[in-house]
Amino acid sequence: MLSDLKTAVRPALVLTLLFAALLGIAYPLALTGIGQTFFPAQANGSLIRDGDKVIGSELIGQKFASAAYFHGRPSAAGIDGYDAAASAGSNLGPASQTLIDRVRTDIAALSRTAPGRPVPPDLVTTSASGLDPHISPEAAFSQTDRVAAARNLPAPQVRALVETAVEQPALGFLGEPRVNVLLLNRALDARFGQK
Repeated sequence: MLSDLKTAVRPALVLTLLFAALLGIAYPLALTGIGQTFFPAQANGSLIRDGDKVIGSELIGQKFASAAYFHGRPSAAGIDGYDAAASAGSNLGPASQTLIDRVRTDIAALSRTAPGRPVPPDLVTTSASGLDPHISPEAAFSQTDRVAAARNLPAPQVRALVETAVEQPALGFLGEPRVNVLLLNRALDARFGQK
């Protein structure tokens, strides 16, 4: 009876150890090696550096409060937003009065900076993660007058910079056109100086 039990358990233990080693060690190491060899920037978080200093990632949104910079989507990640350790949406539903009040307040504030223009929805709504680094081209273009005025620049120059920052859908059809806010603000500083 005991030998029958050993005979039945042994293949299960051997397979468990084999698959643990294969899928828990060999496979992750192989993928890490492939990523580091062929896609090192992406495998290391698509970090953006200023010299030796890491200033952000192409994949994580940041808060820009100055009128001289383009602003991203609102964030509900963490107490002050944009906290990568607390990535999450607000979980407020469309009937939530808190959400309605926040969106109305944001629309009123944005309407003052661009009077007569409709406010793009992505400037008043959060993403599911709260860390979306992109905004729509419409959201970027709606901010050009404010940024140009804050930097004492002609609006057409700022608009031309936004046009160059628009990323097209992958393969021409996957996703939507978008603008990475951090990269746009870096291009703004590189071209016109920091504010």
